[in-house]
Amino acid sequence: MELTQNWDKTFPKSNKVDHRKVTFTNRYGITLAGDLYTPKTEGPFAAIAISGPFGAIKEQSSGLHAQVLAERGFVTLAFDASYTGESGGEPRNLASPEINTEDFSAAVDYLGLLPDVDRERIGILGICGFGGMGLNAAAGDTRIKAVAATTMYDISRMMSQGYFDSTTKDQRIEGRKALNDLRWADAESGTAAYGPTALQNLPEDAPQFVKEYAAYYTDENRGFHPRSVNSNGSWTLTTPLSFMNMPLLTYIDEIAPRPVLLVHGSAAHSLYFSETAYANAADPKELFIVEDATHTDLYDQMDKIPFDKFTRFFTENL
Repeated sequence: MELTQNWDKTFPKSNKVDHRKVTFTNRYGITLAGDLYTPKTEGPFAAIAISGPFGAIKEQSSGLHAQVLAERGFVTLAFDASYTGESGGEPRNLASPEINTEDFSAAVDYLGLLPDVDRERIGILGICGFGGMGLNAAAGDTRIKAVAATTMYDISRMMSQGYFDSTTKDQRIEGRKALNDLRWADAESGTAAYGPTALQNLPEDAPQFVKEYAAYYTDENRGFHPRSVNSNGSWTLTTPLSFMNMPLLTYIDEIAPRPVLLVHGSAAHSLYFSETAYANAADPKELFIVEDATHTDLYDQMDKIPFDKFTRFFTENL
């Protein structure tokens, strides 16, 4: 696996931390690519694995979060999920509730084997759709001592019930039929089919939150990156199939007694995902609302991302 060694992030490089590209392998044999950020002081350190948003890569929001939290004294690992970015897996631009949950545990494996990391002090931070994946990982992986999810999406809920739970049972059944027709087409052609680049050339009547996604992912002065699914590609058309039938947050209450932090913007269309997760999680838990922040503000807006809150949460719980 060849990794880009030049600094091609969407954020400036910090001279306060050390950085290097790394690889590690998940339980399914897929090699993942990551950016490891380490403080310039001596350990042992607590560590945080970070991924997301859904359709983004480590050069975008997760890397920004990782670099800043490394400046705050943590070893951090921002990684590309399986099938995306510089990570392995075929076909490209595929998402899976199980494999992407496993990606977090593989990152814990990697961090826990580093000589300057205390493996009893490892947490995770998931952004957007990887907030839901991170909560699922924490429910299943007891080595994760604290979990934070910011501007969280429950991708399983969204793909099975639609935005704002607007999909009926009959619509869901018809949707499955259409997706499985696409699967026949994939089987016959021997290749996965992809949709159009979704965020390019939006119609004027596109929902405001979709316009906000486009404003982040397609702006070369903000979040655009050529390896990002959301910037420059699309998911496989059959990606929703597994999410529709595999709820991610079934066991969220079993993360306890390990702590859960949910961060969301008050102006985010997706706030209801975190509100439901908070209601279903057990103590200790906290829902921290960032006033006037939209969903994508918490990707990269330094005046909106509550880094002090994340720092306190992980310092107190790792």
